[in-house]
Amino acid sequence: MNIYKEIKKDPLIIKFSFYGLLKNLKFFEPYLLIYLFSFQITLFQIGILYAIREAITYIFEIPSGIIADHYGRKNELMLCFIFYIISFTFFFIGNAFIYFVIAMMFFGLGEAFRSGTHKAMILAYLERRNWFELKSFVYSRTRSFSLIGSSISSFLSILLIINIPSTRWIFLMTIVPYLLDFFLILSYPNYLNEQIVSKFNFIEFINIFKDSLKSIFKQKFLLKTVISSSSYDAIFRSMKDYIQAILLLLLVTESEIRIKIYLGIIYGVFYIFSSLSAKNVYRLTNRYSTIKLMNQSFIIQSLGLLIIAISIIFRLPYITIIIFFVLYVLKDARVPIFVDLSSDYMNKSERATVLSLENQFGSVFVIIIAPLFGYLSDTFGLPVAFICLGIFSLLLSSIIALKKKIN
Repeated sequence: MNIYKEIKKDPLIIKFSFYGLLKNLKFFEPYLLIYLFSFQITLFQIGILYAIREAITYIFEIPSGIIADHYGRKNELMLCFIFYIISFTFFFIGNAFIYFVIAMMFFGLGEAFRSGTHKAMILAYLERRNWFELKSFVYSRTRSFSLIGSSISSFLSILLIINIPSTRWIFLMTIVPYLLDFFLILSYPNYLNEQIVSKFNFIEFINIFKDSLKSIFKQKFLLKTVISSSSYDAIFRSMKDYIQAILLLLLVTESEIRIKIYLGIIYGVFYIFSSLSAKNVYRLTNRYSTIKLMNQSFIIQSLGLLIIAISIIFRLPYITIIIFFVLYVLKDARVPIFVDLSSDYMNKSERATVLSLENQFGSVFVIIIAPLFGYLSDTFGLPVAFICLGIFSLLLSSIIALKKKIN
């Protein structure tokens, strides 16, 4: 049997794929900013909420990776979904800023305990099956299912937003797929836990933490790759939902429900093409240097931010949508490229830790960028905020450009 067909039909690879699909059924995503606006939350406060989420992720990111590597990855993943469900509950009952702070704190915990862990489980399984060299193909495939989930989520959100009593109910609807994902993880084979120790020892935990950091920071190229990925991702995460604010600004003659329908369609289309991009990006990594792809994608994102600013100034909503489309597709293609490049330099016992470190660095960038971007948007307007972010991104891309050649 062709190896690619065998991988596609593998029961656990199918489970890995559906994990991502269910995880991305976040029905609230196209409307989060609009929902927060309804409680008179400003863009600066939204930036603070994003920063709080990332701060929690930052605090728990590396510890969660070490816990996953040494005390059970499957166990940790199930715990992360409990945190997500608590977060959605607070979004549902919330009617003031403090509720959303708590919601973001639990969401940040979910992110910290999830990120890196599932990727490490996939890599461990591929190694077990002697498929490790095909990691780019496998991860691209599972990533594409995640984005299919995002697309399905966006289109379903239109039906939900039209029929539910109020927007807050969409958070309650999101709990359903997350419960399903919890039980899906429960069905994973126990050997994927890869527990090195079964009882928690704080002193030993601290020693493992120190040793892991020392090992990672000694590998300069891996560290620079992690910084490139995390900073790029942080810039995207800090501004990606601003398409909601931009369309509210540019489509002032449209009703809010019509704008919500537009957003559901826009997000759905974005994720369809992002899925295709993530699924097929391994073809690019087979033909071109992953270093070159990482560097060029950073530059394209930077220029895209500047074009968004121009489109807002001249009130060109279609140009805004097109550029956001490019940035979404590019971002989701870049994730498998990073996994492919970085995994060649990871020590086996530190995979979840390295991948968690990438998310932790990203959290630091978001903690700084998101509130500042919100403040600039509130004080000087969206165009100025996007110009500043674009220039910053362009400068950063030149400073951290990857240069090491891979044989």
